[in-house]
Amino acid sequence: MASSVKPFDGTNPAFGELDAKSAAALLAVAGDIALVMDGAGVIRDVAVMGSGDSQFDSATQWIGRPWSDTVTGDSRGKIDTLVKEAIHQGVSKRRQVNHVMGDVADVPVSYTTVKVGRDGSLVAVGRDMRHVSALLQRLVEAQQAMERDYWRLRHVETRYRLLFQLASDGIVVLDAANLKVLDANAAAGQIFGEQTDRLIGRSFPIGMDAQAARALDELLSNARSAGRSGDITLTLNGARTFHASASCFRQEQSTLLLVRFSPAELPTAGSSSGASSPSRLIDLLERSPDAFVVTDLDGQILTANRAFLDITELASEEQLRGSSLATYIGRPGADFSVFVGTLRKNGVVRLMATSARGMHGNQSEVEVSAVWVPEGEEPCIGFTIRDIGRRLASGPQGARDLTRAVEELTSLVGRVSLRDLVRDTVDLVERHFIEAALELTNDNRTSAAEVLGVSRQSLYVKLRRHRLVTPGADRDEDVAS
Repeated sequence: MASSVKPFDGTNPAFGELDAKSAAALLAVAGDIALVMDGAGVIRDVAVMGSGDSQFDSATQWIGRPWSDTVTGDSRGKIDTLVKEAIHQGVSKRRQVNHVMGDVADVPVSYTTVKVGRDGSLVAVGRDMRHVSALLQRLVEAQQAMERDYWRLRHVETRYRLLFQLASDGIVVLDAANLKVLDANAAAGQIFGEQTDRLIGRSFPIGMDAQAARALDELLSNARSAGRSGDITLTLNGARTFHASASCFRQEQSTLLLVRFSPAELPTAGSSSGASSPSRLIDLLERSPDAFVVTDLDGQILTANRAFLDITELASEEQLRGSSLATYIGRPGADFSVFVGTLRKNGVVRLMATSARGMHGNQSEVEVSAVWVPEGEEPCIGFTIRDIGRRLASGPQGARDLTRAVEELTSLVGRVSLRDLVRDTVDLVERHFIEAALELTNDNRTSAAEVLGVSRQSLYVKLRRHRLVTPGADRDEDVAS
């Protein structure tokens, strides 16, 4: 078998003057490790190029052992081949073997074996292949990752195409720059009376009268500016009526528009719970004065109505999707966990008072109610949010003063004992109710005492204690009565 190594010309006089020390140095630098063996493959000497590699430094322990005993079981056949080729041909082909290095991982080394001297001695020069193996491993892992991503994208695209074609609503994807049809489903082909492949590449709108075309142009313009437009009603081909909506999104470097057409058929008599009922319910929620928002079980917003957009001070629903409800409602990181805990315990949240924040800094007091659907294909939570800021602002002045006073007392927790806090709170509440009774009875203390369920004398004592009457005024009223 012909050797794959082309040696130097042996007639060069430089090799004739090469002594044993120079030859040993030359072998040591020819690779990362060099082994000197007898004709039976037993290691007699070891040279390691470089320092600080603890794995190859331990190779000196191989001296006196057969070369085949220093490698893994699957590499012993390669060692035998390296030795036989060197003995019969003078030099062997390069082969990679794996050395056993104690508790550490096997070390791959690529060897070439050369026959030297008249006694049949052999020299094996090896190159450390760990860096090459690491690069190959990274390459394999990258290829596997690319393969997984490729098949994941293929599966996603297959699901998208299946849903796209099975959708009962007509869906058309347009290039926002020139309104050319890029994609359309079978339902869209039926709406426009064309085969789906014939719609692709045509300019939109297709087969509409001037009034419907103007309405659709305005719809698409709103979608470009706000990211999403509301529904409009269109009559196509002078016959069927559809609800049309549009959304704007980016794909790579292009801006695309997705236009959906859903039939707006009127329900027949006796079918008030027909197919149009869900759309009517969605329309009512969209127009509701109370905010309504749906999140997943982690609090990520899935959809919301216009009232919630007003609270958050955002222009479109697309800006909300994927963000956390805690960004806008309640204390971040606290209230949502309270909502979920109450839902797990009771199934509903009723009129929980908290605050709401807009993106431009406006805050308002709100009441939150919630229900959830923890099971099913898409577990979600529905929140109804009512702004109660105007209700609080229009409440009795005394109630607002009481609220502020209680907040001031609360701020004293940790600085004043609980007994003093309770005493001051009781006095505060008692004074508030006495003032309310006097206001209700036009300052008639006899009637106020009856309203409060206390004697007139007891009321006078409380009035003096709370300094709600000047000294002697109660005696004047007794004389007058």
